[in-house]
Amino acid sequence: MKAVGIIPSRYASSRFPGKPLIDLKGKSMIQRVYENASKATLLDEVIVATDDQRIYDHVLGFGGKVRMTAEHHPSGTDRCGEVAREIEADIIINIQGDEPLVNPNQLDALLSAFNDPAVHIATLGSPNISSDDLTNPNRIKIVTNAFGNALYFSRSAVPNDFHFKGNAQTFYPFLKHIGLYAYRKSCLLELVLLEPSKLEQVESLEQLRWLYYGYSIRVIETSIETPNIDVPEDVEKVLNLL
Repeated sequence: MKAVGIIPSRYASSRFPGKPLIDLKGKSMIQRVYENASKATLLDEVIVATDDQRIYDHVLGFGGKVRMTAEHHPSGTDRCGEVAREIEADIIINIQGDEPLVNPNQLDALLSAFNDPAVHIATLGSPNISSDDLTNPNRIKIVTNAFGNALYFSRSAVPNDFHFKGNAQTFYPFLKHIGLYAYRKSCLLELVLLEPSKLEQVESLEQLRWLYYGYSIRVIETSIETPNIDVPEDVEKVLNLL
């Protein structure tokens, strides 16, 4: 079973243009993501997928593998799908290009889900969730079923504990979503053909499209969570951890 990690990387970020190439103590962000991902024992190959010549040349410069993709992709999933069509692979893992401290053990845990032939999509959830996380719309919450598959993802606190008598957080295993996804290649090529759903547009969560059309998403529990760089203010916390 060949597993390939794809790192979608765009230069034109509205909130932080050029962030893949920012310097983080002597290495660019995209290089740090690439090198950390390459340490995952279950990954056979790592490829950067970009639409920018500067990123393309930079990745080649540090010895990485890179593919040029179209500019029009609305999401990283679509960019991964373009590369997936062109390569030999059984499993594709979409690695966030703005997480320079991505942990290879986290990637291996996610890829191990595919030892179960029933799994076609997998993601991660963390039980390390605070009351602030529950009310923060930028922290995505997951509800799972008895088999570890996602029932729903939401920016709201789910399940709602309005009628619960007691401390819901000590009673129910709330999960915070960790935004890494892995797919069987055949499944990913189906996902990128799906029309957006109204449900995902209301929550602004792409994975709800997959649930809406009947796909199952296995949720693997992890205690590992690494910071991402979304805006310039996020850089300092990553530098402190390097």
